[in-house]
Amino acid sequence: MDGKPPHPPFTSETAAQKVRAGEDLWNTRDPMRVARAYTPDSRWRNRSVFLTGTQDIVNFLTRKWEHELEYRLIKEMWSFNGHRIAVRFAYEYRTATGDWFRAYGNENWEFAEDGRMRTRHASINDVPINACERKFHWDLRGPRPTEHPSLTDLGL
Repeated sequence: MDGKPPHPPFTSETAAQKVRAGEDLWNTRDPMRVARAYTPDSRWRNRSVFLTGTQDIVNFLTRKWEHELEYRLIKEMWSFNGHRIAVRFAYEYRTATGDWFRAYGNENWEFAEDGRMRTRHASINDVPINACERKFHWDLRGPRPTEHPSLTDLGL
């Protein structure tokens, strides 16, 4: 299965499109759908967890979104070159006990020729927040609205 465009090598415009497409995809919170954006042998480092391949990705994302409720994510491109994109991101979620968190992180992505991601390195820190400190409030059934502020606009 080929990945969705844009395909590498990236320009500033196509790298930004790829970042937004990734944000929208992860905001679906659908592990199977998200996993299709990665090569079958994709390698991940997510915090201290190391994954390889589609089934590892699906299992990981299933566990993640069972724990991280009301998950909402914003990504911004930091840099790009050829087949690689660096991204900064923040997401908010609550636990089953009602505790809210904002996670901050950076990702380094490398893409295959077909546009699917073959490598993902993520460094992430979780910060407890009060419910009144939340900044991401769009409807969970869809992507972040285009008029919603970016991370930079939010001062994050």
